[in-house]
Amino acid sequence: MAQETIAILGGTGDLGTGLAIRWSRAGHRIIIGSRTLEKAQAAVTALADISPDTPAEAMENADAAKAGDVVVLTVPFAHQLSTLETVKTHLSGKILIDVTVPLMPPKVGTVQLPAEGSAGKRAQDFLGAEVKVVSAFQNIAADLLQDPELRIECDVLVTGNDKEARQRVIELASEAGMNGWHAGPIANSAAAEALTSILIQINRQGKISHSGIKIVGQDAH
Repeated sequence: MAQETIAILGGTGDLGTGLAIRWSRAGHRIIIGSRTLEKAQAAVTALADISPDTPAEAMENADAAKAGDVVVLTVPFAHQLSTLETVKTHLSGKILIDVTVPLMPPKVGTVQLPAEGSAGKRAQDFLGAEVKVVSAFQNIAADLLQDPELRIECDVLVTGNDKEARQRVIELASEAGMNGWHAGPIANSAAAEALTSILIQINRQGKISHSGIKIVGQDAH
């Protein structure tokens, strides 16, 4: 695919960092956004410590969203709408990849979806139809993404109301070394979001780490 500018809002965490590393390696320009320029710069410095070969630029969230061809939201659920409020005017016509999971500490192992049905639908309702919200990457262990040589044995459920936007995110998942699957409209993001709490329980009860999902049933021939 042609190089795109990918703006990762809240790119200070493990998930945002891991996606930045993998998409940079695929040839994309990476911008790390945060609430303040200082925090974004600190995140870029931390990223350089983890992956010196991953160039990234630091910007405040609004500037990052304006510059991005694709915008990725990787903030905690509590900050989802407040972050979107600051960037809403810069998202019209763009794909917003929402990675938000509505985890409610301390009971992160219990499914607790918001009144809107899912965080993804909440974002779509808030932003309006002119923004192509696509929900994805909720079930990926963030620290695994930070090793670009590692093959991640977990598939990605991709939901959104715009099929072409979903397909683009499936392609971006592939560029990051994962299989993505069309999983229907944004309302279906509830399933992937809920699975995160279930996978947390599996990790705890099964005394394993990095549990994930795999879609089976393909004809191998």
